[in-house]
Amino acid sequence: MFKGGNIAQAMQMAQRMQDNMKKAQDELAALEVTGSAGGGLVSITLSGKFDARKVHVDPQALGDAEMLEDLLLVALNDAVAKINEESSKRMSAATAGMPIPPGMKGMFGG
Repeated sequence: MFKGGNIAQAMQMAQRMQDNMKKAQDELAALEVTGSAGGGLVSITLSGKFDARKVHVDPQALGDAEMLEDLLLVALNDAVAKINEESSKRMSAATAGMPIPPGMKGMFGG
């Protein structure tokens, strides 16, 4: 069942991976990421758990409602993409060197 190893080693590896995943999740929860659009006219700050923390709109962006809506969407999507990228990096680092079945790699950022 555990080619070339034993169950104690497998349990230790599983515990190490669990500890690394917990650490990565805690780091992500404390993370704040800012997405921006329009050269900084609009910015949105999200936590690593995707909670909105801050929205900034430069007064220059207030004149055109449709443009402002577009800038807000771009800034939000930028922040979400940054969190997803950071999450993937941290989860990959947390599972580095751990044998993960091929079908489960995406679950851990691999």
